[in-house]
Amino acid sequence: MTTQTATSTSDLPTQSKTSSGGIRGLFMRSESARGFALLSPTLILLIVAMLAPIIMLVMRSFWTQTGMHITADFSLLNYETFFSKKIYPYVLGKSLVISGVVTVVTLLLAYPAAYFVAFKVKKNKLIWLILITVPFWTSYLLRVFSWKLMLGYNGVINSGLGMMGIIDEPLGFLLHNVNAVVITLAHAWAAFAILPIYVSLEKIDKSLLEAAADLGEGPIRSFLRVTLPLSMPGVIAASLLVFIPTVGDYVTPKLVGGSSGIMIGNLIQNMFGRGNNWPMGSAISVVMMITITIVVCLYLWFIHKVKNRSA
Repeated sequence: MTTQTATSTSDLPTQSKTSSGGIRGLFMRSESARGFALLSPTLILLIVAMLAPIIMLVMRSFWTQTGMHITADFSLLNYETFFSKKIYPYVLGKSLVISGVVTVVTLLLAYPAAYFVAFKVKKNKLIWLILITVPFWTSYLLRVFSWKLMLGYNGVINSGLGMMGIIDEPLGFLLHNVNAVVITLAHAWAAFAILPIYVSLEKIDKSLLEAAADLGEGPIRSFLRVTLPLSMPGVIAASLLVFIPTVGDYVTPKLVGGSSGIMIGNLIQNMFGRGNNWPMGSAISVVMMITITIVVCLYLWFIHKVKNRSA
């Protein structure tokens, strides 16, 4: 009896080690668990760094301000002001439309560039990718100012057209309007669209294109039925990378947009700056974030429905 008890007691550490080893082994064998372990420190830092400002922004949006005095009591006055004055919803809708146009223009410019690097360049693709990112070696403000110099009344485009005799007087519609905002933003965010599209195109199995050619598909039909559908993940990622940040951009509209190119970011910047009304600026920011989230969800839902229908 004593021997059996001693034996069973001595087996407990071994069983415990086996159990812990099994859990550890299971954890090490799970690719998702190991990936989460590597990602979790950065993920936690990002969540804290992003969540804390958003919570403060939402809380402040329910406060009120009279002059220089802020009342930290719950109130819907800022949101009532937003929806009662037509200027705020109008500018928000205008910003969404401008960002949508910028996204479409950027994708139309980025896809051919990504396609060329992925399929036509056989050597030194890294050099081409570096050349794509060359504009990012300079400040964003310098790039915006360069477009201001090019599109200005006495800028490069007007001066060149005048020297060639094409125009008698400078074109005034190139700067300080929505067109200038779209052109500048499309150039500024082009690389963000090219790179994800390039990654999707690079992953396409070239034998699929050869099979399509063997089955009698021409270059256009092969592109529409094989290349474009397989590259859609990169196109979707690129569209989101361009659309979401450009809605709240305020630097570009302020420098090249003029009064007709104002976007929602300019209203928010004015509220936090010259207007000195942080609660109202917070409310406009919250409405903008909610609106962008709804638009993005509807966009992804539409893509999902189209994908299921085509399948």
